[in-house]
Amino acid sequence: MDPTDVGGAEPPPGDASGEEGGAPGARAARGEERRRRRRSRRRILYSVAGFVLLVVIGVATWYELEAHPLGGPGRGVIVEVRANEAEGSVLSDLAGHGVIASSLAFRLSFVIHGTPPFEPGLYYFHQNQTFGAVRSVLEGGTDVYPVRVRPGYTLAEVAVRVGDVPGQSATAFVRAARSGAVRSAYQAAGSTNLEGLLGLGTYEVVPGETATQLLAAMVERFDHEAAAAGVAGAAGRFGLTPNQLVTVASIVEKEGYIEKNMGMVARVIYNRLAKGSPLQMDSTVLYSLGQDGGPVTPADEKLDTPYNTYLHTGLPPTPIATPSPSALAAATHPPAGGWLYFEVVNKDGTEQFSDTFAEQLAAEQLAQSQGL
Repeated sequence: MDPTDVGGAEPPPGDASGEEGGAPGARAARGEERRRRRRSRRRILYSVAGFVLLVVIGVATWYELEAHPLGGPGRGVIVEVRANEAEGSVLSDLAGHGVIASSLAFRLSFVIHGTPPFEPGLYYFHQNQTFGAVRSVLEGGTDVYPVRVRPGYTLAEVAVRVGDVPGQSATAFVRAARSGAVRSAYQAAGSTNLEGLLGLGTYEVVPGETATQLLAAMVERFDHEAAAAGVAGAAGRFGLTPNQLVTVASIVEKEGYIEKNMGMVARVIYNRLAKGSPLQMDSTVLYSLGQDGGPVTPADEKLDTPYNTYLHTGLPPTPIATPSPSALAAATHPPAGGWLYFEVVNKDGTEQFSDTFAEQLAAEQLAQSQGL
């Protein structure tokens, strides 16, 4: 027998074509493939985790900058929360006024701190305010209070309304008005009296506002009103100071009642001044008594005060109330006429104007017949 036939039954050791000899290499290849796949998965997971982390850091940074904006609080703004207003609308208003930069970020703060109350009212914020400060304002409730100055109000009457505002004082307001700290372009020379020199309309009193600041806003508004009415120029035409013309307008406001009377009441005042006759205006006497309306008695007409125009000729020393634009217009541009008297002859406030005392007596009888 050929010896090679016997040995040829088995492949030589290490032959890769043999089943047993090839197994270790295949296993190694498969293991390497598995390791490669694991490394690939880890790289993907690390990439995803890194991306998620960057997003989280970015969102957190964005939120933190929104909640605590750089630069600090800006100018004050007033935002109104209306009754039954939707939460989203309130947040849009806050963003629109620059209080918060993002309504979305502020809404996210609700998850941590809860939803703040949105009670109806006026609120005083600052632009670029922190979320915490905004929440504190909302949680504290409305903190802006309106003060309305109407035609015919005296300074004392305005002070009472200022005193109704939390944190304000009527006494402090009057003290500020008398201090000389605030002056009007239409104030009498050397006087610190601001009677009649407060602008009309509504003033929104904010937290921390002082009586002097509020007073300054009212006087500034009046100065604009008087300038628009041409008070200074008209005063020169009538031989009066600007303050005296405002005094005429204040008497017109009280005596004229309604707009259609005012121009003729102003003309009566100018006619009496020209004649050197006492004005005999009840409103000036009532002012000295601290009264707004009501009858003037014979005893009242004898009171010796600078505001008693029954005893003294000429104008009283100051205006007696805040005049309306209509009263200012009447005092600056009164109609021509020789009237010296007037009387209310109708319950709607209509007045009858007379040139003579006899006509005035007839008007008084007409008023009595009307139950006036």
